[in-house]
Amino acid sequence: MTRIPYATLIATVMCLIGVVVFCGTMYRGTSLTVIMLDQVFHIRLLWIEAVQLIFVVIGASMGALGFMILFVGFLATGATRYKVYRAWRSRVGGRISCAVFMGITYILNIIWILILCFLAIVTFVFTIFWHMCSTPDVQSHKSCIDFTQFYFMFPDGTPQERMKVCKEFEVKAFCKDSVETAEIMFILASVSCLLIILSLVHYLMCLAANYAHIRDHEKFQELQEMQNLNDMEYSAASKERF
Repeated sequence: MTRIPYATLIATVMCLIGVVVFCGTMYRGTSLTVIMLDQVFHIRLLWIEAVQLIFVVIGASMGALGFMILFVGFLATGATRYKVYRAWRSRVGGRISCAVFMGITYILNIIWILILCFLAIVTFVFTIFWHMCSTPDVQSHKSCIDFTQFYFMFPDGTPQERMKVCKEFEVKAFCKDSVETAEIMFILASVSCLLIILSLVHYLMCLAANYAHIRDHEKFQELQEMQNLNDMEYSAASKERF
């Protein structure tokens, strides 16, 4: 039990849960957005499949990184550290591995903060869409959802008729089938992204502590050897006196 890096283990569980929820919700949210753009605005995004593939790669990479950092935590915890990092080369290798993982984790932390900012903007936009759909005039199909003032977000040459959602089936496809579910997906993705950022902060703290333990292990080993020599000299002197 004393050889288990509990702090790193908790961070790994947080990271894996966050990555799984993030990839699942973002994949579902982007799929609903593509369907909504195709059915309502007749806009097709050919690069969205590449983005969905990126989500899968992100999940696999973050999972692999979490398990590698957990492995380093096991090597630098408890009695395992005293067996693994006895030699000078092993201690240098352990310190280098901790420093490399700290650099990677720091960079990933910045990237995930940027992703969280992007998700906050996307969630805010879909919340506005949801409030537009919840107005009584739109629900009773008395007025259209007008996006003509956001013409710069549409491809060049898009007619103004496509920037308005007026027909009953288009309103249903936009509001009920896409916006309501996609907003929940993006909210969950934002929460999972925040969980991943917290796990990366935990990783930084654990790696810094492991680096310090490995660096100071040589001093502890020298003190232990001096203590053993003193004990041997004391026992030898006691036998001679006896």
